[in-house]
Amino acid sequence: MEFATGFGWTRLPMLAAALILGSVLTVSAQIIPPFSPGPAAASDDEAEGAEAPDVNDPDVLSGIDVDKLDWGQLAIDAGTLNDIIAAKKRAQAAAKDGLNWATNANANGSSAVTVKQSVSSFWDARIGADMTVTSEPRTMSELLAQKATNGGSVPQSSGSAWAAATAPGAGAIWDKTAVEARVDPGAEQSKLGASLTKSVPLTGDTSLTLQNGYSVNQQGTTALPGVGGRVTRNYETDQSAKVTLTDTGTSITAGQSLSTTDDKWLRKVGAEQKLFDNVTVSGSVGETSQGAINKSLTAGFKKSW
Repeated sequence: MEFATGFGWTRLPMLAAALILGSVLTVSAQIIPPFSPGPAAASDDEAEGAEAPDVNDPDVLSGIDVDKLDWGQLAIDAGTLNDIIAAKKRAQAAAKDGLNWATNANANGSSAVTVKQSVSSFWDARIGADMTVTSEPRTMSELLAQKATNGGSVPQSSGSAWAAATAPGAGAIWDKTAVEARVDPGAEQSKLGASLTKSVPLTGDTSLTLQNGYSVNQQGTTALPGVGGRVTRNYETDQSAKVTLTDTGTSITAGQSLSTTDDKWLRKVGAEQKLFDNVTVSGSVGETSQGAINKSLTAGFKKSW
């Protein structure tokens, strides 16, 4: 009896440990769900089912010496990358430098059509044409309506071609040179003009702009039977000074002009005020060759996009 009792006390800790281990395994079996193939396993199955490369497939590296490849071209710093992006933007802008068309409807039923194209960005050279396009009346009612709108006459189509360029000045003498030529074959008119501009800062928010302009206007007359056509030329020069106040959006202009058809200088003063974005009001008072005073007051809205 003593032997049996001693043996039972010796086995009791081992029996308790076995029971605890069995309970832990049973709970673990209830918590962990049975294994089921997940997305990764499905991907492995698909990878195994995919077509393996064939030895007969063409070799894309055939004829290329890998040891001679210039891997340094892949090392592009941030500055070089910015230059590449800027060059791409300039190329996109140059691709859009085609013909620029604009059309506006006139009150008399005609349409004002303007077309222009940039020729050179270095000197800002441009060519274009300004046209007035009228539609032919298709019915008698349309013909009468056009005559009523235009004072008894039918509007005619017309147009003029022009070319303009802006170039730098000559050092400290002037800042900018502008040249423009215009030809109107229908009216037998032509004009060639040039202007020289000099800007001088007065204070931090005030500047003075001086401009001298010169132009030659040519007018031809149609030859009639027994009477030959003739050409007359008119030379004109103008001078102006403009003071601009940047903080208030105000500019004041004073100038004078002289032409071969007049025997005196004709003076003119004007002012322009910017009310808010893209809206301005301007007024001017000037002399005329007949001696009367010409007064004008205009308001304008200008938006570019």
